[in-house]
Amino acid sequence: MKNIVFGTGPLAWWVMQELLARGESVKMASRSGTKKKALPDGVEIIACNATVPAEVSAVCKEADTVYFCAMPPYTNWPLEFPPLVIGFLKGLAVTEAKIVFGDNLYPYGSTNGAPITEEHPHIAPGHKGRTRAQMARFFMAAHERGDNQVTLGRASDFYGPDTINAVLGEMFFRPAFSGKTANMLGNLDLPHTFSYIKDFARGLVTLGHNDTAFGEAWHTPNAPTLSTREMLELIESELGEKIKIRVAGRTMISLLGLFNPTIKEVKEMMYTWEEPYIVDHSKYEKSFGNHATDHKAAIKETVAWFKDYLSTDK
Repeated sequence: MKNIVFGTGPLAWWVMQELLARGESVKMASRSGTKKKALPDGVEIIACNATVPAEVSAVCKEADTVYFCAMPPYTNWPLEFPPLVIGFLKGLAVTEAKIVFGDNLYPYGSTNGAPITEEHPHIAPGHKGRTRAQMARFFMAAHERGDNQVTLGRASDFYGPDTINAVLGEMFFRPAFSGKTANMLGNLDLPHTFSYIKDFARGLVTLGHNDTAFGEAWHTPNAPTLSTREMLELIESELGEKIKIRVAGRTMISLLGLFNPTIKEVKEMMYTWEEPYIVDHSKYEKSFGNHATDHKAAIKETVAWFKDYLSTDK
């Protein structure tokens, strides 16, 4: 099978690796066509502006499946996400390619602590959640029109190798490794589903290989939900030492947001850290099985990756 992966972030990287592991042909596509790091043998990256349908059509004309893992900067979603997705879908509409969208849980908004299922309405009140809900509608409308077969895979907060811009990313591990204080959000003792990024990538590729997955949204499998504190304890166990933690609430986020636009955007999503945030993946499991990696094993790999990444000045 011939696959195109749009994006060069960590999700795109692990989708590409999963496809390679299955012996399939893969090309990457991004606006610049520039490598962020060395690609495996046989994988090339193509310059493609996804807002321009003709460029998308040309790049994807022979593709069997296209994985959309691209994302504008976190602070620019309402402005930049719609033209990106509209151009991408218009370009794909003249091809026979199937589409897999790597989505998240933002469209749902708060579930007041109830497990999050695919049936939960898209009632997010903030602009990022509303933008994500709109993008999901664009993708599903393309399927309903018969333009392409489309499926959506959704995951919670990422962690894992190469996942730098995350709650359990560089801003956490850099101070944790140096004995300084790491910042966390909300109530550490509430259950919170964390998604191992390699499991999410495997889930997206699994959806792309099953015709029964198209036309629907799916929550890809996660290891059993722990509290954030329990996740931190697993990391401490792997490190062999305690980690100093500072918990940021809404007030601190509001103050820090005055100086940092990205932190300002986090305030909208604070409800995910202030109530139980539990993802139900039973629909996927019943159809395709459960391939979730145990948190202990996933954290071991994550810690090892960050130790190597942070061993040199970045």
